[in-house]
Amino acid sequence: MKGKTALITGSAKGLGKRAAEELARFGCDIVLNYRSSGDDANELANELAKRYGVRSCAIQADVAVPSDTGKLARQALELTGQVDILVNNAGPFIRERRVFAEYEEEEIIALLHGNLLGSMLLDRHLLSGMRERGWGRVIHFGFGHAMEGRAWPHRAVYAAAKTGLVSFTKTLAVEEGQYGITVNMVCPGDIRGDFKEKSIADVRGISDEESPLSRPGTGEDVARVIAFLCLPQSDFLTGNIIDVTGGFDPIRTSIKPSTQG
Repeated sequence: MKGKTALITGSAKGLGKRAAEELARFGCDIVLNYRSSGDDANELANELAKRYGVRSCAIQADVAVPSDTGKLARQALELTGQVDILVNNAGPFIRERRVFAEYEEEEIIALLHGNLLGSMLLDRHLLSGMRERGWGRVIHFGFGHAMEGRAWPHRAVYAAAKTGLVSFTKTLAVEEGQYGITVNMVCPGDIRGDFKEKSIADVRGISDEESPLSRPGTGEDVARVIAFLCLPQSDFLTGNIIDVTGGFDPIRTSIKPSTQG
């Protein structure tokens, strides 16, 4: 994919970083995005350029702030001239378990903006250039089993945003196919902490009792799927919602009644 430019949101660390490394390995020039981890992002940009001989830069923007999506798209185009691949990885998540009634209004808005509206706006800013060139790849991030639209107690807002993004992914795939643009969603399983940046080789011999495969998932598991979807030969794959979970289902659809008076 030499000559293509990929923009990956939330790519200073974690799954976004691993996706950036994989696409750089395939020859893509890389635009990294970060919200607050500027040192990490700039260090990674230098590392990718040195290791893979690609152009790489880092841009600060918060995709949960609508005006920042336009800034991010504009600066990416100014620095690189074009964006052929957009990976919408960034998205706020509150790990603390809370029912919907316990969320603050500001948290609800931030979760919806960061996980749904931000991706939609960034897509809108960059689709015109992809249309002009007759080629593009858009990757959205979901969660395992997002396509099923099941109840997910304690994750009401996050789940609503991502399942909304499922519908948007499928619609955009249909609308943009005629322009040579594919749109897919990758849905990672419960990959936590340092495992988000590890390779498959790194976890050989490590046991995970919750996983049907008996090993933990890694960032490489997710990044390999993203890279495959971005290949020119993958142009017949669009509108897909792909679970990368190792068969593990983290969703519990019931909740015990509250003991509070």
